[in-house]
Amino acid sequence: MKLSSLWSKMYLILIFILLYAPIAVMVVFSFNSGNSTAVFSGFSLRWYESLFKDRAILNALYNTIILAVLSAIISTVLGTAAAVGISYLAKWQRKIVESVTNIPMMNPDIVTGVSLLLLYVFVGKNLLGNSAVLGFWTVLISHITFNLPYVILSVQPALRGCDTHLSEAARDLGCTPVGAFFRVVLPAISTGILTGFIMAFTLSIDDFVITYFTSGNAFETLPMKIYNMTKMKVKPDINALSTLMVVTILLLLVLINIFEARSNKKQRR
Repeated sequence: MKLSSLWSKMYLILIFILLYAPIAVMVVFSFNSGNSTAVFSGFSLRWYESLFKDRAILNALYNTIILAVLSAIISTVLGTAAAVGISYLAKWQRKIVESVTNIPMMNPDIVTGVSLLLLYVFVGKNLLGNSAVLGFWTVLISHITFNLPYVILSVQPALRGCDTHLSEAARDLGCTPVGAFFRVVLPAISTGILTGFIMAFTLSIDDFVITYFTSGNAFETLPMKIYNMTKMKVKPDINALSTLMVVTILLLLVLINIFEARSNKKQRR
């Protein structure tokens, strides 16, 4: 074995240890029978039972799921429509629109959160006459805003791989342009749309910074609940809650990779 190959493998192993060792420790201690977060006393599901009896956590979970589903659905519809519209633009126009679309992804979350907070307070105070506008609807608008670019990026490759002659053939056979889109184009890009939806759902569940700035005091999601719990004494049920979130995100990422692989196979054909 070459020395360079050995060092590269050792470096890769070190990176994986640094990335996943904390998560592994958290998962193990979520099954701890004792109250300690440092000493493992034995295997038990008591903290999972305690977690599902906590009404505050269940309410935060409900808020998170409703928010993630609604923001994913709306951003997927708007993002798909935007991707289709962008595909019909001239090349130089498309490049400009795509560059503008990518800005929210490159922006730090804290910048996006603060700017949206200032916008909501300004609109609420000057146009609605109410400065206390922060809540579910402001968080939903914020999540749709940062989800849109990811949906567009997921749908665009599927559109590029879609044969434009199929839509033309459908119109020649009597379909209206709208009918041709829903009967021919939409099924052809369904993999990209589903990938965009799962990506938006995952990002919405995982977001903390933007939600923190735009939620106010009346609305709390699961990441915010975890953050507030860590301000006090850390209880082992946080490990159980975090483990469930990690498993959920992992499953969604696996689904995203599966759909992307299928989409790439279709494009090669």
